[in-house]
Amino acid sequence: MTLRRSVNASDQDSDALSSQVDAFLTYSAVERGLSRHTLEAYGHDLARLCEFLSGRSAASLAGLRRENIVDFLAELEGQGLSARSRSRALVSIRRLVKYLNDEGCLEQEPVKEILSPRLEKKLPRTLSLQEVLALIEATDSDTALGLRDRAMLEVLYGAGLRVSELTGLELTSLDARAGLIRVLGKGNKERLVPLSEVAFECVDDYLRNARPQLLGKKRSEALFLSRRGGEMTRQNFFTRLRQLAVQAGISPARVSPHILRHAFATDLLEGGADLRAVQAMLGHADLSTTEIYTHVTRGRLRDTVEKHHPRGSGKSG
Repeated sequence: MTLRRSVNASDQDSDALSSQVDAFLTYSAVERGLSRHTLEAYGHDLARLCEFLSGRSAASLAGLRRENIVDFLAELEGQGLSARSRSRALVSIRRLVKYLNDEGCLEQEPVKEILSPRLEKKLPRTLSLQEVLALIEATDSDTALGLRDRAMLEVLYGAGLRVSELTGLELTSLDARAGLIRVLGKGNKERLVPLSEVAFECVDDYLRNARPQLLGKKRSEALFLSRRGGEMTRQNFFTRLRQLAVQAGISPARVSPHILRHAFATDLLEGGADLRAVQAMLGHADLSTTEIYTHVTRGRLRDTVEKHHPRGSGKSG
């Protein structure tokens, strides 16, 4: 694999630079057995580096310096490349520098103490309260399956459960008198989560009017049952959720059990709930995992101000 075709320069400096990178790519392919995808990524990133260096009359990578790399990353940022793309480019340069060091081709260590661009945390997608309610209302309360679906949605959204926690609930998990459900989370860690009166009413309706029909003559300790009377699976519930999304007029691509968990956390924090209380209900071991939802609520608040506040950008003067 060669780099010369990727570099838009024809002078001797550019040829010398690309020859050194070509040697690195050949070594990576033959000696290290890297995949074609990885080699193409390296080649793309290092082609840009060669263009950058040749534009500054660099004749060889032997004199590559820290400031060259810092300036190169700054130029990529100025071109609008994301932190993730710039971070990948730095990885490519680190691999190249290691190769050149091993070959004794560098005058100094140019990548030492250069930090990777800070990657922004991806905010979890979520649904509005109106969309969650539309999902719940899309269930058919005149059928056993509809009563089951409604109860499952109320519990999932009302307690912020993971889908595996939801399908793993048993009859003994409920404590209606205390308003709690006992959840077995990751690492078999048990936690108690409060559940609303509305959710308990839906579960009670399901237990009285739907579960006996689904169970038939079978025996099961599972709370939520499939059409055939077996334990409800994650895949089965996911399929039902997508079908309900279509009925509710919501894109199925925007709906999943985990997104309803996100909605639960976001709505609690918007309502003023304590962050550590939400952490406990979600079963997060680290508070930083829960803190990402504060960014979601800030975004919603900003949108609300822009759309509805007299001084918001959405208002005309």
